[in-house]
Amino acid sequence: MLRMLRPLLISCLLAVSACTTMPGRNFPRPEPVNAAHEPNAALTQPFAAAALTHDGASGFRLYSAGVDGLLLRLELIAQASSSLDLQYYIFHGDESGRLVTEALQRAAQRGVRIRVLIDDAESVAGDEQLLALAEAPQVAIRVFNPWRYRGHSRVLRGLEFAFSKRRLDYRMHNKLFVADGVIALMGGRNIGDQYFQVDPESQFADDDVFVTGPVVHRLAGTFQQFWDSEFAIPAQALASHRKGAAAKLARRVTPADKASTAGMNYQQKLASGEPLASVLANTAPLSWATVELACDSPDKKRVAEGDRAGSLMFGLVAKEIGATQTELLMVTPYLIPSPGELKLLSASEAPQRRVRILTTSLEATNDPLAEAGYRHYRVPLLTSGVELYELRTHPESTRGSGQSAKMTRHGTYGLHAKLLVFDRSAVFVGSMNYDERSHWLNTELGLIIHSPDLAAQTAQRFQAMTQPASAYRVTLERAEPHASPQLLWTTEEQGKPVTYHIEPARNSWQKLEVRTLSLLPVDREL
Repeated sequence: MLRMLRPLLISCLLAVSACTTMPGRNFPRPEPVNAAHEPNAALTQPFAAAALTHDGASGFRLYSAGVDGLLLRLELIAQASSSLDLQYYIFHGDESGRLVTEALQRAAQRGVRIRVLIDDAESVAGDEQLLALAEAPQVAIRVFNPWRYRGHSRVLRGLEFAFSKRRLDYRMHNKLFVADGVIALMGGRNIGDQYFQVDPESQFADDDVFVTGPVVHRLAGTFQQFWDSEFAIPAQALASHRKGAAAKLARRVTPADKASTAGMNYQQKLASGEPLASVLANTAPLSWATVELACDSPDKKRVAEGDRAGSLMFGLVAKEIGATQTELLMVTPYLIPSPGELKLLSASEAPQRRVRILTTSLEATNDPLAEAGYRHYRVPLLTSGVELYELRTHPESTRGSGQSAKMTRHGTYGLHAKLLVFDRSAVFVGSMNYDERSHWLNTELGLIIHSPDLAAQTAQRFQAMTQPASAYRVTLERAEPHASPQLLWTTEEQGKPVTYHIEPARNSWQKLEVRTLSLLPVDREL
């Protein structure tokens, strides 16, 4: 019995000590060796003429197909000549994660400086494969606000969280990729099969924006702030790597089985250098526009409390929402607004404005607790004039989905994109959900791009994703004048309109689970 309790007791002791300290805080912070290189003309010359024509503006291109997001990263890693900076909330050790890790390893062998900053909240068994890279002199890996316990037992991690909630509840949710300081990818995607839509078990609609121009320097600056922050702990301080792990990684060649069979021509595109080749050849033109960088400081909590100077992104986004006059479109997987955020969307703020929101349906959710929190806001949103749509897990159309028809048949579709369109004149792309966790507990990063062209493209994608064959339109019905309003879910199945008076779900257990969780007062955590 004592033998069985020993791991639990050790975890409790570690968790208690972690209440006041962060592991590795005083550990030396090695920087990777950076070989001297000339500026990478292959990534700058294609845009030089357009940059001169659009003085002060930056160039952008949106990518909604998941496989294209994976290919862009692999191709930019292969093109990089001096530096690669990656910042992600999740970096899984699945097929996609291994492909990216191996590409980084090859870049390091060419002398490219590699820096990777990852969060520690949702790491799972196998994700530590990335840490083997830290053995190379050209590579440094840091972990944001790490757990002390380095295993993957949910019980032990849960115990540590319970004892250290104030510290561990604070997470880095940013997603950023910067190549040679001149090209960036950012948006909602993490690194993993789900986010690149190659996993039959689970796939997420999401977006990347390809960025070149002056704003890349500012994006790189946000990475540097997080890299230098007290929360960014070197991987060497957290675990001893197995001897020879880096050499084993160097010999590994992961076959792209899932990506190759996802139905999006992965191998053909990779062989021809697409989609990056078309951007560099200017056959896939960029949209040039002015842009605002919306970002949180690494120490967001202290900034919000007024204890430290810095930046907070939500105020800038809220200002843009409040300024809309005719139309606001929103795509957010998690929709748990505070009273102030709910008011921003209300018709009383702009009676002539049309507000439409696409979020996750019960059947498509991957987070029952977040779905439970969202249940409280459907009626207030609808009564305030918002038009509400919920993405189906099995859309009958691939338009706007980012996935192939082959993957659609699995019925495992979910939502992860975070998009806003303001009066068809500007678009927000980034990591921020419209929930209280993004507002208070996560650091976030986004761009507000003042481009009617990109706004129109995003609105077109919104229209495709909310068509009756892909989403439920949620409305209110009053059977009697003084009765409580009832929710209806209207969609289209096999070309015929269908209306549900009971919320569609995968099964009865899912309904019961979410209904029970909705009784918990945890909205600020969601």
